Amino acid sequence: MAACTVYTTTKSLNTKCSISSPSKSHWGYFAQKQRLVIFRTRRRSSLCVITCGAVAGDHDQTVVIGLAADSGCGKSTFMRRLTSVFGGAAEPPKGGNPDSNTLISDTTTVICLDDYHSLDRNGRKEKGVTALDPRANNFDLMCEQVRALKDRIAVEKPIYNHVTGLLDPPELIKPPKILVIEGLHPMFDPRVRELLDFSIYLDISNEVKFAWKIQRDMAERGHSLESIKASIEARKPDFEAFIDPQKQYADAVIEVLPTQLIPDDNEGKILRVRLIQKEGVKHFSPAYLFDEGSTISWIPCGRKLTCSYPGSKFFYGPETYYGHEVSVVEMDGQFDKLDELIYVESHLSNLSTKFYGEVTQQMLQHADFPGSNNGTGLFQTIIGLKIRDLYEQIIASRARTPVGAAQA
Repeated sequence: MAACTVYTTTKSLNTKCSISSPSKSHWGYFAQKQRLVIFRTRRRSSLCVITCGAVAGDHDQTVVIGLAADSGCGKSTFMRRLTSVFGGAAEPPKGGNPDSNTLISDTTTVICLDDYHSLDRNGRKEKGVTALDPRANNFDLMCEQVRALKDRIAVEKPIYNHVTGLLDPPELIKPPKILVIEGLHPMFDPRVRELLDFSIYLDISNEVKFAWKIQRDMAERGHSLESIKASIEARKPDFEAFIDPQKQYADAVIEVLPTQLIPDDNEGKILRVRLIQKEGVKHFSPAYLFDEGSTISWIPCGRKLTCSYPGSKFFYGPETYYGHEVSVVEMDGQFDKLDELIYVESHLSNLSTKFYGEVTQQMLQHADFPGSNNGTGLFQTIIGLKIRDLYEQIIASRARTPVGAAQA
């Protein structure tokens, strides 16, 4: 008989699990190969997880990608670009909760880590904590379920309803080929961090974040400038304490800054975007401009790349980032005609494209996405292609490794 390990996924260690044959009343099910049983306990907020037998070996593990960023920093747009690279539309689970945050395509499943909030909106208000505070999140459950999905075991994941601010009943998530966990804390807990095959951090500077929030909240939601400033200041301590430090662990950082092409610009419409790529990451080789390892500043020819004022400027070179050797590609400014991006693409190397012009094609395909005329869209697309290449390298390396050696 296979050995079993029991996990009680709740902070209350006194909760007892009611274990019997699966039924609708227990919200239980047997996952594939009977390696996992999950039962809803008598307490609505608790799950009991029983894992039985051997878990998946390296040969069939799900590839896990982590994406961290503050709210309103472009995670959703990045996810749409990434899933597009793998083909197929990413959609909510069919027949499930219409307010689900999960997106599923043929290859990928994207999980929003807000679903691991341990407190609903009213609960956070009562305790005086924000969603950024680790005390408002269930990292034990997050860790167990990400590990289970990586080991090709289905889970019943909770749902945080952004419309009502409540914690909805869980949804069944089957293990995909690629699992993307996106949200505030994918690299906060070292247990979750070690499960990631690749990690990205979207780093929006305070100046740009403030300008974006003013444009959105004043123009679209009618908020006052004072209320916007108060909202930003209220989140700032927790952001600096719990979210921002995660970028030191990221394999790639997309950093968005005010332009240097316009002195004292404060509108946040023209952006300087830096793609910071960590050296020495397995299955990942940084993109570069012209000559790998060199330091280069480049102003594209105005006859080949149409750029209205203030034009555009590129930079590439080696740097040190939180003690790590990195390669940085930078774009300041924006382009007016997306089809001319092929001129820039032809000067970039190691893009992990499958054919000449694939970056430009992807950008044209999603021309209506935010950031499609500047470095945010360009670098998000490049990282999406690099993740596809990383996935294919991992699969190829597993195919070359004997099963016995992989599990040893």
